[in-house]
Amino acid sequence: MDQPIWLTFIVAFILMNVLLVGMAYMTLFERKVLAAMQDRVGPNRSGRFGLLQPLADAVKLLGKEDLIPKHADKIIFYFAPLVIFVTAIVRVAVIPFGNQIEIGGQPVALFAADLNVGALFLLAFGSLGVYGIILGAYASANRYSLLGGLRAAAQVVSYEIILGLSLVGVFLLSGSLSVRQIMLQQSAELQVGPLTMPNWFILSQPLAFVLFMIAAVAETNRAPFDMPEAESELISGFHTEYSGFRFSFYFLGEYINMIIVSLFAATLFLGGVDGPGADRYWGLGVLWLVLKVTVFLFFYIWLRGTLPRFRYDQLMGIAWKVLLPLVLLNIIVTAFIRLIGNGQIF
Repeated sequence: MDQPIWLTFIVAFILMNVLLVGMAYMTLFERKVLAAMQDRVGPNRSGRFGLLQPLADAVKLLGKEDLIPKHADKIIFYFAPLVIFVTAIVRVAVIPFGNQIEIGGQPVALFAADLNVGALFLLAFGSLGVYGIILGAYASANRYSLLGGLRAAAQVVSYEIILGLSLVGVFLLSGSLSVRQIMLQQSAELQVGPLTMPNWFILSQPLAFVLFMIAAVAETNRAPFDMPEAESELISGFHTEYSGFRFSFYFLGEYINMIIVSLFAATLFLGGVDGPGADRYWGLGVLWLVLKVTVFLFFYIWLRGTLPRFRYDQLMGIAWKVLLPLVLLNIIVTAFIRLIGNGQIF
């Protein structure tokens, strides 16, 4: 979908800022939900209902002393947090928040880029983010940080395979790697007897959806898969030596990755902006997408407030002994059904 390059930059700038604001209030949402689960009040001092708490946290982080270990590799130590932040935020470029709208007679696409390999772009940049963790852990000259970095490397190798393979069934059914095209294909309704159902891939790929969500939680290093941090064993793991605004980049990267993964899952499995009335009002479609993403983010918080952390051997065993056979089985079954549907099996 062609549009002036300046307009694309404006759309990308707006999306990135919306993502940053969403990340800020995601921290407040998490603290409020965890407080409710633990029968506490949660943040309620900064602004009405605690709505200014993200701003107070930002001011606090920026005001902290920026400490650098004596034996650290200073250049790598400086720039490692930026890797995870940049690789996280650029992924919003290929997430569609709708098709297009008209503003003053000018068609405006509700996405920054429609890559024909958009899904691979999201997966690839998610993998690159772990380099920020590994480099920061190495540069810190701290044994606990190094152990956290090694755990992150092993974890991303294990669960990135599951994350990518879990989407193969969706690619087979849609015939596309474009995130926007996959979303558009789910906008058609299915007629099953007297019932009208959405054509969302979660209905045809339920096992892939479950595997994707498990791998996504591990990929973003969230509880119960937060082994690279593991406060009880590694103090804070890879970011033990980080403070102030450099720590805030790791903090931003983690929460932005959670939102991106939730957007990715909502788009590939739940139709993205598809929902009642979304075909008539584009704003309603965006509202449906936000609602779906909120459900996924609540799921992240629910896991953190409910489940204990896995042991490291359990973490690796689940990936290679349980999830990998299941994801390969899903691909084989989906490919077989696809062949039958095309009449090619005979």
